[in-house]
Amino acid sequence: MTMPDQTSFPTTVANGLEIVTVPCLADNYAYLVNGPDGVAVIDAPEAAPIIAALEARGWSLGVIMITHHHHDHVGAINALRDKYGCPVMGPKAEADKIAAQGAPLDMELEPGFEGGTGAGRCQVIAVPGHTLGHVAFYYPEGPALFSADSLMVMGCGRLFEGTPAMMWQTMTTLAALPDDTLVFSGHEYTESNARFALSIDPDNAALQKRAREISQARKSDLPTVPARLELEKTTNPFLRAGDADLKKSLGLEEVEDAEVFAHIRAAKDRF
Repeated sequence: MTMPDQTSFPTTVANGLEIVTVPCLADNYAYLVNGPDGVAVIDAPEAAPIIAALEARGWSLGVIMITHHHHDHVGAINALRDKYGCPVMGPKAEADKIAAQGAPLDMELEPGFEGGTGAGRCQVIAVPGHTLGHVAFYYPEGPALFSADSLMVMGCGRLFEGTPAMMWQTMTTLAALPDDTLVFSGHEYTESNARFALSIDPDNAALQKRAREISQARKSDLPTVPARLELEKTTNPFLRAGDADLKKSLGLEEVEDAEVFAHIRAAKDRF
């Protein structure tokens, strides 16, 4: 399916933040966040669409914020840094892997770091599982969460480096954020994620309704992000591994939550 024209994408307004979802590559998303401290881009998959989205709005880029080391999130760092002269921030735990791709960080971030003012105040959260040093960026005033390949809308990232227990801890950490948090994840995988969710949770009425809405959105080439965390918690099976009804439908009533999560993740890998 053809991705929408990035220059005409609607802007999400989240309590003082202007957030633009920018389609990149085949199914990646980068995000422009315009707040009181200037414009940031969260992840840098591809330079041209990000530059086009900035120029369409008359914005200049102030900082590049990276969630993890995979190439489809860092491939445009140097092109953007060269054009705008802006610093690059990313996880200290993955700085060597990012530098090995020819794009060293200017500032290495550790979980717990907080920066910015007002609506632009941003917290760095450890979200290991997809990669070991993966971080998410959380703007409490939005509230807006940029979770990249940890919590996906209707899914979660593959476990390339971490363990199921590690990713389940990430899911529980993010699920504890306020229900009205807007989740901006790193890919347009929602339609296939919804099909999988229905395969293991077919009687979930909220999920059935949401799957129909997702299908209609994608038929019109509309993005399925952001999504409210409250909706994720009722329809995303990777956040519901501790839910008694889902456990019962899977025949895993007496199984620990982390093991149920591992079962769901393995089933998705085979789906």
